[in-house]
Amino acid sequence: MSKSVELARLIRDRAGEEAPEYGLILGSGLGHLSAAVEGVAIPYSDLPGFPHAGVSGHVPQLVVGWLEGRRVAVLGGRAHYYESGRADAMRPTLEVLQALGCERLILTNAAGSLQADMPPGALMLLADHIAFAGTNPLIGEPSEARFVPMTDAHDPVIRAGLKAAAEAEGVDLPEGVYCWFSGPSFETPAEIRAARVLGADAVGMSTVPEVILARFLGLRCAAVSVITNMGAGLSDESISHEHTKAMAPLGAVKLEKVLRRFLRDFGG
Repeated sequence: MSKSVELARLIRDRAGEEAPEYGLILGSGLGHLSAAVEGVAIPYSDLPGFPHAGVSGHVPQLVVGWLEGRRVAVLGGRAHYYESGRADAMRPTLEVLQALGCERLILTNAAGSLQADMPPGALMLLADHIAFAGTNPLIGEPSEARFVPMTDAHDPVIRAGLKAAAEAEGVDLPEGVYCWFSGPSFETPAEIRAARVLGADAVGMSTVPEVILARFLGLRCAAVSVITNMGAGLSDESISHEHTKAMAPLGAVKLEKVLRRFLRDFGG
């Protein structure tokens, strides 16, 4: 029996047999959203291979239960490439979601904006991404499945549902391109200028490896960024992780409204 199947069995024993319709990965400062789920919380420390609490602002637990009438599995934190140098650090976790029968995944993150009309507190729905970090979580995968097509990596149907939910809630949800930098240092002003030339609208240190892995595993994906700062050189604000955590709740309130409405009315 594979490790992912073993862990899925453990999770079912604690949280029930029904498969989650959606997995949800929460970014920096957004972990409190897991408290909205009516279900069972399992610490990552009970789940070998799940990420440790390496980044403040994350809640290291899996919550399986119900949110707005839908079965969900909510990951209160993620592993980042910059913590270990492994782009595939989230693979064991996503393999467990797959083993649980989850077929759709919504990812959230905190990001820096490259657009003046997306200030801190705004949301951005990812239409596409750029893997600027220059690595890939499928490096070393021996099977032919490693050649994953990424044309619709960000699922058009799920994105349309999230857009409809945002409109119903009166929340602006522009689409844009997210550029993945490795971190943990923030980007330089020159790197921000380069990202803008490449067509990026926001930058961050997560999400892209998870989308690649999820598509490899057959999960349909969508992702939303909470804008916590302007990119380096685009404003006078001081960029720091503490600033990110402080600003994330501004967008998190809107994001929770959108996600709840999506699950209730548009997530079928």
